[in-house]
Amino acid sequence: MEHTIFIVDDESTIREGVALALANEYQVRTFADAESALAAAGEEVPDLVLLDVGLPGMSGIAALEQFRALDNDLLVVMITAFEDVATVVAAMKLGAYDYTVKPLQMAGLEATVERALGSIRLRKEVRQLQEKSLREQLPCCIGKSEALHDVMEFVAAVAKSPDTPILIAGETGTGKELVASAIHYRSPNFAGPFVAVNCAALPRELIESELFGYEKGAFSGASPQGKKGLIEAAAGGTLFLDEVGDLSLEAQAKLLRFLETGEFFRVGGIEVVQVRTRLVSATNQQLDELIASGRFRKDLYFRLGVVRVRVPALAERPGDILPLARYFLDRFNRKFGKALTGLAPEAEAHLLAHRWSGNVRELRNLIERGTLVSKGVVLTAADLGFGAENGATDSVGLLDQLPPLTRDGLDLEATLRAVEAAYCQQALRLAGGNESQAARLLRLNHHTFRYRRKKLTGTSGPDPESAG
Repeated sequence: MEHTIFIVDDESTIREGVALALANEYQVRTFADAESALAAAGEEVPDLVLLDVGLPGMSGIAALEQFRALDNDLLVVMITAFEDVATVVAAMKLGAYDYTVKPLQMAGLEATVERALGSIRLRKEVRQLQEKSLREQLPCCIGKSEALHDVMEFVAAVAKSPDTPILIAGETGTGKELVASAIHYRSPNFAGPFVAVNCAALPRELIESELFGYEKGAFSGASPQGKKGLIEAAAGGTLFLDEVGDLSLEAQAKLLRFLETGEFFRVGGIEVVQVRTRLVSATNQQLDELIASGRFRKDLYFRLGVVRVRVPALAERPGDILPLARYFLDRFNRKFGKALTGLAPEAEAHLLAHRWSGNVRELRNLIERGTLVSKGVVLTAADLGFGAENGATDSVGLLDQLPPLTRDGLDLEATLRAVEAAYCQQALRLAGGNESQAARLLRLNHHTFRYRRKKLTGTSGPDPESAG
């Protein structure tokens, strides 16, 4: 009995009759008034409420609002003694799933209950698919930093709306498109298309026709059949406009009208086209500066940014660097058929010290390249392209650039391992590869040095306590 149903009716014969009909398949609780049912729902929210309209005390309509406020997933079927159209319409507007009329026909009521609970099961399955898509497609969401947590809380909140415009700001490579797709996959538009457009990549003279489409013969070289634009392609889903600051002023004016009315004209067209889609836009530019210089419309800026979020740079979330690197390593292990077991400590040290001007995209590309060329069991600094021969920082510089401790925290164990590995590598380099001399530089005996070095590189070695 996975589903719980509340039956709220002041007529005992109806309560008992409905409970008897449903008790074999569902967990059923009965109530004679709305107040006691709401009190019980505050402790355990049911899946479905069969709610009488004409209750003593609080009315069924008033109770419907309070039940819906408890949980958006809770479904309510109204029960009325006669077909009062006005009451039924009011109930449906307030979120009632369905209604039934007294005297109750049990076969019809059972079918309504099964349909309602089937809707709940489908909603849960969709949510599971959404979460699966989120995990598989959104590496920008990997990590536990406070900065990332704030962004994902924002995503969960704004995704509930199907059409509120959202403006995402952030440096190149931080994952603005991935955040936009996270919003899409968690929104009511999940089943619709997610259409991403890089405005900077479109020739300025073609932006309008690409976005809004065109009629046949609209301009020289136009398709004789005409063409639907990307806004129409995103109908019922999400349109993501990346680098929106590169739109021409003409395209901005037309986009503003669409945002205000949901309507537009194709290039060369005279018929109004209506489309319902959510518009998410992104930029790495300072739009206020573009507005000041007359290159971006102020009214469009406020309309695009009804809700705004900034995606933090990777340097602002250092605690997420290694989790992201391991995520990408696992992903490319599977893609390239590799069996790398992890990152070598000196590779972790370089990743932590590196200045990620390209952010998550740069890290992804680095791990992809390293996984592809690696011939060992772990991903090394050399696999990633770090080393003196290509101008990367050496161990001394690396140790000087260790990540600072911030409010997002720090993986201390990984950092200490990386520091120890970096010093071991530096000592070996200074000693020309001679382990005994390298050990003396670090005030260690030879056996202890060898043990630590092998432990750090993931290979077995002699126990220094038992060594001679």
